[in-house]
Amino acid sequence: MNLIFEGVKVGLILAMLIGPIFFAIIQAGVEEGFRAGATVGLGIWVSDFLFIAAVYFGLAYISQVVEGPNFGLYLGIGGSITLSAFGLGALLTVPKAHELPEWSKETVRTSSYSGLWLKGFLINTINPFTFFFWIGVASTVVVDGEMELMEARYFFGGILGTIIITDLLKVLLAKRIRRVLRPIHLLWLRRISGIALIVFAAVLLGRVLWMM
Repeated sequence: MNLIFEGVKVGLILAMLIGPIFFAIIQAGVEEGFRAGATVGLGIWVSDFLFIAAVYFGLAYISQVVEGPNFGLYLGIGGSITLSAFGLGALLTVPKAHELPEWSKETVRTSSYSGLWLKGFLINTINPFTFFFWIGVASTVVVDGEMELMEARYFFGGILGTIIITDLLKVLLAKRIRRVLRPIHLLWLRRISGIALIVFAAVLLGRVLWMM
């Protein structure tokens, strides 16, 4: 039970971070509704699950890859390009509701579920923070702490369960926020999300270049 609680604490810390994942979930939830936001979240959760499985069962191999020449640089550049692409997409497009002749508080889904899932998956996967976070957790908590497989399941289950619950709460909040918004507000939300993603991309690229 203590391991689950420890995992929940780590999950809550992650949930409070304001980053590209936060903006992606909120934007989808406000513009396209709960299912759209949850689908973006699903892509994120699958990515996290794959990271957990990979670092736990292949930590030694992954550590060798990470220590390879220019790994952080390539990962950072890939993440920067991905975030910039999504950011530019948000800046250069207009929410569907903004184009409607009559404003409705009901959400309008304009993206495919596969596209929403892929967005969440890519933003989370091609993110050096996510990659090194899970490696750090696996190496310090699981390996150094000599955690057994069943114990690791409880610990990582606590983290992932907390992430899922808090992301769903964010989507619910985003859907409720829409009720007090007007079309111009949706437009500004998309612009802010796009700018935020581009800023995160620039900061990420700057960090990896600085570390060279």
